[in-house]
Amino acid sequence: MDSFLNPEQVLDQLELKLDMVAAEFGCGSGGFAFPLAKRLEDGLVYAIDIQQAPLSALKSRALLENIVNIRVIRSDLEKPRGSTLTEFSLDLVLIPNVLFQVDNKDAIIIEAKRVLKTGGKIVVIDWKKSASQGPEKGRIFPEEIKEMAEKIGLELKREFQAGKYHYGLIFEKK
Repeated sequence: MDSFLNPEQVLDQLELKLDMVAAEFGCGSGGFAFPLAKRLEDGLVYAIDIQQAPLSALKSRALLENIVNIRVIRSDLEKPRGSTLTEFSLDLVLIPNVLFQVDNKDAIIIEAKRVLKTGGKIVVIDWKKSASQGPEKGRIFPEEIKEMAEKIGLELKREFQAGKYHYGLIFEKK
């Protein structure tokens, strides 16, 4: 997946501060969690996924690379309060390549909003409908995500190209 999507280039699109508290929803083995943790030197990154195997790999890699500001959480983000995080506790939530895989897309956006501080950002990255690579089913149009986000009071701040096959949307919690 990293050959299609460059986390560093995506993170360059964001106004990161060294002490931010962030989460990668649906982190897998940490495609964004690692580069984010390295940038947030005085901050913290929650790596959240439902699958144990990639989380174990992520933990091992963090130990090997001596990255101490990642916290791993195994959780179902489609359930109410699924992240297990406290309300208003995060500055940033990344949702990369997750929405096309899940049934309850709204629940994930709602959970991201719940854990964000006022002024916090949600970054959604997903497959373009026109991409020649990637999954055949489940792709979601940016317009659908914008509609979901608007319904729950998130404000679209910016759209960007997240590589050849992906789009990115940045929302802010008002």
